[in-house]
Amino acid sequence: MIVVAGEALIDLVPLGSSPDDGGADRRAPGLPPLAPRLGGGPYNTAVALGRLGSPVAFCSRLSRDGFGEALLNGLRSAGVDTSPVQRGDEPTTLAVTSIGPDGSAGYSFYAEGTADRLFSVPDLLPAGTRAVSFGTCSLVLEPGASAYEDLMRAASAQGLFTALDPNIRPGLIPDADAYRARFKNWLPSTTLLKLSEEDAQWLGGTPQEWLSSGPAAVVLTRGGDGLTVFTRNGGEYAVPGERVEVVDTIGAGDTVNAALLHGLSQQDALSPAAVDGLDGDGWTRLLRFAARAAAITCSRAGAEPPYGSEVGEV
Repeated sequence: MIVVAGEALIDLVPLGSSPDDGGADRRAPGLPPLAPRLGGGPYNTAVALGRLGSPVAFCSRLSRDGFGEALLNGLRSAGVDTSPVQRGDEPTTLAVTSIGPDGSAGYSFYAEGTADRLFSVPDLLPAGTRAVSFGTCSLVLEPGASAYEDLMRAASAQGLFTALDPNIRPGLIPDADAYRARFKNWLPSTTLLKLSEEDAQWLGGTPQEWLSSGPAAVVLTRGGDGLTVFTRNGGEYAVPGERVEVVDTIGAGDTVNAALLHGLSQQDALSPAAVDGLDGDGWTRLLRFAARAAAITCSRAGAEPPYGSEVGEV
């Protein structure tokens, strides 16, 4: 069982155009209509894992509003165990998405007083948990951020495999230096660190520096240029990106997270020692699998990760 811990939210995604519904005079000039989509980095990761066929559970706190019900139903439809999900009467976090000419996504968040910020550490994780994945807004927004951090440390102390994708959203981080210091304090409790080139530049470190603090491996994503893994035993392996016509990049990094965890599970490598034992061939196959999965997500509008049958074997 892989447990994904973190936020679920609603992405408000711009539509290219909409028919005149008689209310055109009430629309703000130049602003496209927005459509709600199920999202949030950890949520997307859990859904992607379920679609790939991994036993997965989602550990978070969802609103009881209509958005929260839709998020819960989306998890169940993907085969995700929702028993660790906490519920609250507060509203669901909203993220307004903007899509650039190259398909890249930007976000503005409406997260004050929302349900996921009041997450509390569960007494127990689901039976058979082998790995726990963390990241994105849930490790920024208090008081929930401290609870997720405590869960990360507890999982690591229990010998569980821990994955971290910081997925930096600068607009949510009030004190960049404080966050960078906090990030460094997570590394001794992290088995696999995955981050984008943009994240790495913002954090101001290098894979070698991060490896020296605890992770068994660091995976760096480079968009359409592919992925590179750095291991603490000195290995460095890279694969190119899969060429595809990009619709948008929403959920691509989350799909990489899921594909890496799924692939490691398929290779019975969800432990620090097993990760250390992966050779160049094992890493190359895993990275190619992740690149294929991410490319399929990029070929679709919104965070729509692929099913196992679409990606093939690791």
